[in-house]
Amino acid sequence: MLTSKITKIGKVVLCGGKGVGKTAMLEQLIYGHVTIDAELHSTIEDTYVASVDTGKGSRDMLRIYDTAGLQGNVQLPRHYLLFADAFVLVYDPSDPASLDLLAGIKSDIDKYKDKKEMIIIVIANMHSRQPRPAGNIAPIGGSTVTLSPNGNQYHNASNGNQISNNDLIESNLNRANNWCARERIKHYTVNAMERASLYEPFIQLAIRLYPTQTKSSFPQLRQLTQKTSKVDNS
Repeated sequence: MLTSKITKIGKVVLCGGKGVGKTAMLEQLIYGHVTIDAELHSTIEDTYVASVDTGKGSRDMLRIYDTAGLQGNVQLPRHYLLFADAFVLVYDPSDPASLDLLAGIKSDIDKYKDKKEMIIIVIANMHSRQPRPAGNIAPIGGSTVTLSPNGNQYHNASNGNQISNNDLIESNLNRANNWCARERIKHYTVNAMERASLYEPFIQLAIRLYPTQTKSSFPQLRQLTQKTSKVDNS
């Protein structure tokens, strides 16, 4: 709505492992021009501004910080942990390591939030149904999982079981759901190639950042509060 008033700005940090599609998500959300063949370069740091209509008659502004992808023991830079109002943790459900990385990020957020109630959501980005490149990718049940030569299945080296890519994705989504339930974090599944799938997480994030201020339905109570305030000030 063009007549909606822009009243607030929230600082949101988007973070996660390298190559999980964070930039593709934001480019699609803001501009809607990302295709499967689009060439996106690795992000060092970038900032996007989104104007979100939450249906309250005003538009809420989100300043979204796109951060460099993390890998190994690299941690999210401390300054992000100190100024953010909310965090969006992104992972690729075809890559178990990118999901495992989120627990460390969540731990760092909890360490620096300093009694502030921090809003965190988790997004599974189904931007790619293709398996990750060959090589050891994650332990499952104490055994090493590797990509099979045909590029379509994962092979459990300890017992010879074949795990299809779809089964691996389903397993990781279930793991993420269980972890988010324990941590009381909202979990969303999106596809960076489908713009409409990206709306709900960020609209709900804006609603949580800026909840509607409700007025008392009891006018007598409001009048009593005003009278009490006047007596206290006299």
